[in-house]
Amino acid sequence: MSRMYALITGSGFDALPGSGEEHALGTRFGDPSAPIRMVRLGAHQVFSLARHGASHTIPPHAINYRANLVALKELGADVVIALNTVGVISEVCAPGTIAVPDQVIDYTWGREHTIYDGSDGIVRHIEFTEPFSPRLRAGLLDAARAAGIACHDGGVYAATQGPRLESAAEVDRLDRDGNDFVGMTAMPEAAIAAELGLEYAVIAMVVNRAAGRGDVPIFDDVEAGTVGSRDAALKLLQQFFKAAS
Repeated sequence: MSRMYALITGSGFDALPGSGEEHALGTRFGDPSAPIRMVRLGAHQVFSLARHGASHTIPPHAINYRANLVALKELGADVVIALNTVGVISEVCAPGTIAVPDQVIDYTWGREHTIYDGSDGIVRHIEFTEPFSPRLRAGLLDAARAAGIACHDGGVYAATQGPRLESAAEVDRLDRDGNDFVGMTAMPEAAIAAELGLEYAVIAMVVNRAAGRGDVPIFDDVEAGTVGSRDAALKLLQQFFKAAS
């Protein structure tokens, strides 16, 4: 039986070819960030949801992560591929490339971070040893190799609160904690996906060196790095869906 796939897109990755079909639905946690579109990748019709809203108006800390994931689940999604822009802390790769992290450390606060909030009388403690699906990660990495794309395997994603970027001292702390990348949206997204039984993995689009780690202003780095990482992510997805069942 074929699986149903969904993409959650973020900064720097807005437009995908689509059929025009949209699903606007509410959930018990409210409305998703935007109507969920159907897009075609290879032979697959794939759900696509803009994490920050259709016009990119929702900051990371205000995203309704619960509604986004629940809506995709209710539409029938089994597998979620998340596209997240990140800064790179360590020397694992350079801006303009992509990575598929295997671990996360959550530094966010105040976000609605679980579907098990006690409102329905159910409390469940999920295992989160591997926050990103090993099977899905392997498929993405295989696709990168088949497409001849430089893609870093693994690394720790630091999820920070935003919407501001980090200070150089904060990045030094993240480095001491063992993080390789810093972004703002993988948590609580990954944990809620796990609660819902969704396979979930991140394609990290590396667009800049983290604060204090580069020799040019960060937003100059971002401007240059976004194009290369976005193109690599799209090529990876096209290859992935050629082989997906």
